[in-house]
Amino acid sequence: MGFDPGFYKGRKVFLTGHTGFKGTWLCRILVNAGAIVTGYSLKAPTEPSLFEMAGLESKITSVIGDVRDLDHMMKVFEYAQPEIVLHLAAQTIVRDSYKDPRYTYETNVMGTVNLLECVRLSSSVKSVLNVTTDKVYHNNEWCWGYREDEPLDGYDPYSNSKSCSELVTHSYINSFFDKLEFPAISTARAGNVIGGGDFANDRIIPDCVRAMKDGRNIGVRNPYSTRPYQHVLEPLAAYLMIAQKQYEDKKYAGFYNVGPDDCDCVTTGELVDLFCKYWGEGAAWENQAEENAPHEADFLKLDCSKLKKTFGWKPRWHIEECMDMVCRFSKEWLVGGDIPKEMDREIEEFLS
Repeated sequence: MGFDPGFYKGRKVFLTGHTGFKGTWLCRILVNAGAIVTGYSLKAPTEPSLFEMAGLESKITSVIGDVRDLDHMMKVFEYAQPEIVLHLAAQTIVRDSYKDPRYTYETNVMGTVNLLECVRLSSSVKSVLNVTTDKVYHNNEWCWGYREDEPLDGYDPYSNSKSCSELVTHSYINSFFDKLEFPAISTARAGNVIGGGDFANDRIIPDCVRAMKDGRNIGVRNPYSTRPYQHVLEPLAAYLMIAQKQYEDKKYAGFYNVGPDDCDCVTTGELVDLFCKYWGEGAAWENQAEENAPHEADFLKLDCSKLKKTFGWKPRWHIEECMDMVCRFSKEWLVGGDIPKEMDREIEEFLS
């Protein structure tokens, strides 16, 4: 199975975090499918901004708001009367969570509470998906993938706040929604995403692109850390599939890992090697490991058997195809190319 773009035509979708990297790509998919999208988010978190490049302002209802502000979100929610809710808004950077843990918890935990309060008081919502992260698990640094029934206990403030977001979701399901026909509520725990248009700080692919723009070597802080890397369109398609299937039948509601196959779980050094390969001339990297750096996991993989068995899902692009797309997009951006056209080209190729 996959998601059916035709299902979303004319559907009212409420999307938090729509101005971010993943949110912008998701908006573009939904707009192309004919969905009626209301986005609720802070202003685009980076400069340059993929959201500003993507040509979406006139195609959706874009509301600048903070998920910590329940009253404002409630008013927008009541106006939108959504059928489907996709919750992506979050403070997503591990290192930033060490710098400002309170803001991270307020956004990632209370933001989830506020979103679910809007859902609880709504009569229109049929399907809700809360997007968390692969880092929600208690990490034993073992060599096999974590499954959905493993203990949730993220180490750093970002990871732990997302573990809390999962627990909040579980509590709301049990307390308010378990015996109701709707809404159907799921969480999706995605691995590390890469793709064109990511300009965030402290992420490896944006660091690579910035280095190429500046004509310098790429600095890699954790070259031996293993992560489940996947192209941004992989989890987004899975999110839309889950939201659709549980809308059609609540039996599909649950908690799902979304990640690549084992062959695409690579070290950061191997990932940057691939970037250099597909970028071509002038691309090189150097080890810039830091002493006393904030803790980050060395080894992290996901077991996605549940998603595969439940929906017949499988990843579409392997890591080399992902990197080819990243480099093509980034070079198009550097020469001032047509970004909406490039996004649509990748979306069409992925869905085909």
